[in-house]
Amino acid sequence: MSISRREFMSGLAATGALASTARIAPASASCPFRVAVINDEISQDFDHACYVAAHDFGLQWIELRGMWDKNITDLDAADITRSLAILKKYNLRVTDIASPLFKTDWPGAPISKQSERRDNFHASFDANQQDALLDHSIELAKTFSTDRVRCFDFWRLDDQKPYRAAINDKLRQAAQRCAKHNIILLLENEMSCNTATAEESVATLAAVPESNFMLNWDPGNAATFPNSKPFPDGYNLLPKRRIGHCHAKSVIRHPDGKWEWAAVGTGVVDWAAQLRALQHDGYHYAVSLETHWRGAGTPEASTRVSMKGLKEALAKAGTGC
Repeated sequence: MSISRREFMSGLAATGALASTARIAPASASCPFRVAVINDEISQDFDHACYVAAHDFGLQWIELRGMWDKNITDLDAADITRSLAILKKYNLRVTDIASPLFKTDWPGAPISKQSERRDNFHASFDANQQDALLDHSIELAKTFSTDRVRCFDFWRLDDQKPYRAAINDKLRQAAQRCAKHNIILLLENEMSCNTATAEESVATLAAVPESNFMLNWDPGNAATFPNSKPFPDGYNLLPKRRIGHCHAKSVIRHPDGKWEWAAVGTGVVDWAAQLRALQHDGYHYAVSLETHWRGAGTPEASTRVSMKGLKEALAKAGTGC
């Protein structure tokens, strides 16, 4: 980790005033969701990403994952001061810290086929650094005035059964640590990790019953499994009160079982129906665009296409957003 906890904490005195001055009103009185975008899906230039989010997309929320070619957890005190000023400049509020917590190999298990193959968004923390990374992510959440930290549950194993109870214990301990700071720990269902589908999400949530341990529901990730039907089948299985965040993306599946990312509004995920169901079930947290699709040529151009698709889905769902 490029910044020690002591160095990080010493920088907070200088940045605390900025963090406390954020003023955010909802996009509209009737919108039930915190419509957002992950900043580095637009650009590594944080000022530009925030300009696009606020000015072009008309958003008041943004999800933080990385900027200036650094993971969010690698920012130093000067970076944090700068980023807080930019957020204030564009009147943007942070949905969550999209940390890489527990996106690593499980100690003692066979090395996962997914190990080091996925883009970690400039993060490189091994298993021995995870406790420190958790503490650091909690401090980042406080600094950026959010109550949510995203995590995973380790690179996907061919057979997770011998390790599942210990993984659940680790998640439970992390949730308990977060609870002491009034932080929600969000587990993303991720196809490269051990909780990938709705069915697996149900099992993990049942095994980790802490009320501040919630799901970052990503139907696009679940859709990468050929036999998965994330909506409506998978979604209907989920305990709705345990959904604390939602990522918007989509997938095209091919007859040979292979898949590729797709713009929101295309592919297998019916986002209008999913959004309608979320609204019906009383969900009122973030719907954050994480397109991953690059079909328009650049991250920004592709995100613009997917944001257009997301807004059309929101309108079709009758959300008032």
